[in-house]
Amino acid sequence: MAREEWIEKRQSELLPVKYFHFVFTLPSQLHDILRYNERLLYGQLFKSAWESLNELLGDKKYLGANGGMIAVLHTWGQNLHYHPHIHCLVPAGGLTARGKWINSRKNYLVPVKALSALFRAKYIGFLRQAHKRSALRLEGLCAQWSDYHQMNGLLNTLYKKNWVVYAKEPFAGPEKLLGYLGRYVKRIAISNDRIVGIDKTRQRVAFRWRDYADENRSKVMSLSWEEFIRRFLQHILPARFSKVRYYGLFANRDKTKRLARCRGALGQPVQPKLTPSTWQERFYRLTGIDPTRCPCCEIGRMHTILLLLPSRAPPLKEKCRTVDVVNHS
Repeated sequence: MAREEWIEKRQSELLPVKYFHFVFTLPSQLHDILRYNERLLYGQLFKSAWESLNELLGDKKYLGANGGMIAVLHTWGQNLHYHPHIHCLVPAGGLTARGKWINSRKNYLVPVKALSALFRAKYIGFLRQAHKRSALRLEGLCAQWSDYHQMNGLLNTLYKKNWVVYAKEPFAGPEKLLGYLGRYVKRIAISNDRIVGIDKTRQRVAFRWRDYADENRSKVMSLSWEEFIRRFLQHILPARFSKVRYYGLFANRDKTKRLARCRGALGQPVQPKLTPSTWQERFYRLTGIDPTRCPCCEIGRMHTILLLLPSRAPPLKEKCRTVDVVNHS
């Protein structure tokens, strides 16, 4: 229900323009450093991606306007391996300082090679400064990178590599992409329905996964209990870490006014404020089951008479009595 509520709100904010789907991925050589510095480096992943995209969008050579981005962090692959990256939904255009909407060129927003190089430069630059300030936690598997020359050699090697930035127009429309992103907003690395068997004798867990490298075929993988738990736990985010972030036109501050200006510039009438649907309506839309219908006669309707809110137990007034233990030998 929380996922459907998020999708419903985001769909009401979509502008009547094309959208692009961007994916920013970090190289595997940084995975150990990321695991030891999740809050800092996941946050920088969001920041570097938006700063790189926004800088190119503001360039008159490409668009010359302020754009927007909805970004969702995703850390796992189908086989539960560690694969941190962010999916971004970006409108194909932007709003100028004078309030005019500028559409991007057909099937083109910004050059991916330039975006990838800028993203790489910003992220590596941050790592250099963080290492210089001793802001990185470098111990255990990352102990070797605590040495300046070792870290400098790693970053120089990564600077020579091409970093993966994927860009494509959502072929099925932004609504379908929102549904895809929504699956990761309120979800953990693996759902119960993918687990096909637990062998207590051999202490192994078997689960379904899709092999994208083999024509997206469904396969079954069997792992030891320790390996399954290890893979699962590495996808638990730091406490209260926001895995969904909004930038530019979609930033939470004054979002309503900003999107109204965009719709005005696009000649779209201001949409009336939608009445949020109830959980019963969402449940019926998803499953076809009406939760308000009586489960016994299947005719009558159930109505809410009283809502019992959770409450804390009253504090104990009496002090706990100590009991002397007597050894009866």
